[in-house]
Amino acid sequence: MPDNHHEMSCKFHPLPCLFTLASLFCGFYAIIGAVRGDYVVAATAILIAAVFDGLDGRVARMTGTTSLFGKELDSLCDQVSFGVAPAVLAYYWALQPYGRYGWLAAFLYVATTALRLARFNSQPPSPSLDFVGLPCPAAAAAVATSVLIVHRLGLETTISLTPFIVLVYAVSYLMVSGHRYRSFKQGTSKMRSFRPIVGTLLLFVLIAAEHEIMLFVLTMAYAASGPAMALFQLGRRRFAGSESGI
Repeated sequence: MPDNHHEMSCKFHPLPCLFTLASLFCGFYAIIGAVRGDYVVAATAILIAAVFDGLDGRVARMTGTTSLFGKELDSLCDQVSFGVAPAVLAYYWALQPYGRYGWLAAFLYVATTALRLARFNSQPPSPSLDFVGLPCPAAAAAVATSVLIVHRLGLETTISLTPFIVLVYAVSYLMVSGHRYRSFKQGTSKMRSFRPIVGTLLLFVLIAAEHEIMLFVLTMAYAASGPAMALFQLGRRRFAGSESGI
């Protein structure tokens, strides 16, 4: 007798899968752009892929069409769009001059993205809204926005890109770390009040005015929020321990 639950969970739903494949298309286009030397185009394509990646899950939840097939397809596409594409962009844009350290950094990024996705898929459902480790779209955005802000400020030929290889190693570590990151996928209930709507509107205005700078700042702030929260909690535990020992 077939397992009806498993059969339904593997059912193909076209609408969310189309958004997932759109993300894959943007990731593939980013690889083509990086190989051609169109780094700004490649970085922009990665950010658009992140938008589609956020939409596919939301559409699936809104339409009640979540499935095991969609989850597996999403992970495979994420490995291309947020694993391979940012690594190729990073290598061609800044890592080639560092020889083996450059391509090893790019490979490490691809490998940790795969590990991050495998860990996420194998974890049991949790009531917590936090991610364990930096989500790979955010890590890809850190690479892409770095390219965009350097281009926006016209610094390609005037500054050393040595800090960028450090950034690649750092986000690779953060993806497989135990640091917790806030998920905004299910935070819509808090948006019913007036203040968050106004704050979000102002944020959109700032991003529209200086999108390269604001996207870079927001991405780096989010990437740093995991270690910052871990340090804050460590300090609070030590303070509580010292208070109880008095």
